[in-house]
Amino acid sequence: MSGSRVLVLNSGSSSVKYQLLDMRDGGRLAVGLVERIGESGSRLKHSPADGESRERNGSVPDHDAALKAMAAELDRDGLGLGSPELAAIGHRVVHGGLRFTEPTVVDDAVLAEIERLIPVAPLHNPANLTGIRTAQALRPDLPQVAVFDTAFHTTMPESAARYAIDVETADAHRVRRYGFHGTSHAYVSRETARLLGRAPEDVNVIVLHLGNGASASAVRGGRCVDTSMGLTPLEGLVMGTRSGDTDPAVIFHLMRVGGMSADEIDTLLNKRSGLIGLCGDNDMREIRRRVDAGDERAGLAFDIYIHRLKKYIGAYYAVLGRVDAVAFTAGVGENSAPVREAAVAGLEGLGLAVDGGLNAVRGDGARLISPADARVAVAVVPTDEEMEIAAQTYALVNDSGNQNLT
Repeated sequence: MSGSRVLVLNSGSSSVKYQLLDMRDGGRLAVGLVERIGESGSRLKHSPADGESRERNGSVPDHDAALKAMAAELDRDGLGLGSPELAAIGHRVVHGGLRFTEPTVVDDAVLAEIERLIPVAPLHNPANLTGIRTAQALRPDLPQVAVFDTAFHTTMPESAARYAIDVETADAHRVRRYGFHGTSHAYVSRETARLLGRAPEDVNVIVLHLGNGASASAVRGGRCVDTSMGLTPLEGLVMGTRSGDTDPAVIFHLMRVGGMSADEIDTLLNKRSGLIGLCGDNDMREIRRRVDAGDERAGLAFDIYIHRLKKYIGAYYAVLGRVDAVAFTAGVGENSAPVREAAVAGLEGLGLAVDGGLNAVRGDGARLISPADARVAVAVVPTDEEMEIAAQTYALVNDSGNQNLT
């Protein structure tokens, strides 16, 4: 195979994010977003590496039209989908269940299994499938590779992955902890080891992926041994609009006493809870502005957010036994110095601390923010899920002995 480029697609229900990468040097040749697919006011934003960004507004009725519009923009830059330099298309797929533990070349059986998993990922897998099928129609000769959010977490032991409910019921309905944000946790844990000048298999890391969606993972020697998200992305940390950990009986209480339906409770916990439910904002920058201005409601929301975060740091410290680093990543983790400072405040007995000066410095690359003599490194490591997907895709299609991992 002579091509060195990989197109990465992240297909959502009403959007397609894309990046074209050259795997010889990791350079981004183009990035873009088609949003509001099937809605009024559809928009495409396209940014080539060597040229000015472009924006188009107009009707984009479906994913087929979205990918054709993307292809047209790439053609304008001489980067079209018909180029012999394009080696493969890598797709983010949210849920791979237990079957998909590695990136996988897509065939009919793979598509059928992704479809079978729709009941445990109803908001994500249908859109992911649509993106794959549309890309297949555009380039039927090209390898399409699925990279699963759940794959990195399939190394969890059963003691971490199982819920303490009746085993037969759990198995019949595939109820267990799967975890999400796996490509981010894989990338960040590996980059943290590199930052420390050590091999991933020699390093234990707690990764804190803090964006509007947020998750924590305990990574021992490059393998995930626990993670905060569960059957769905609702479990775990306090998030922008999701509640995170909640007593399951709250659902029954709201049904019996509040008269709420299952769908109404689903919407409450996923879209009207977390930070936005606590204080009306889910942007950490605005919440911190309000905290600094003395807003008590925002202050309580911030305190609840930090309290949950500290609980997971402590829990995963206990799970790992030895921690070499705590790595903050994603939008909040990379950009909010107050969150990082508050998350480790009072944990000096565990060897955790941040240097105020280093923590306040903004930067684009991976960096340490802990004092030089700290027993446990605290790091900021920008995530790069698209590069992780591209790297896994390129490695797979270049390995002629593993063209079918299904």
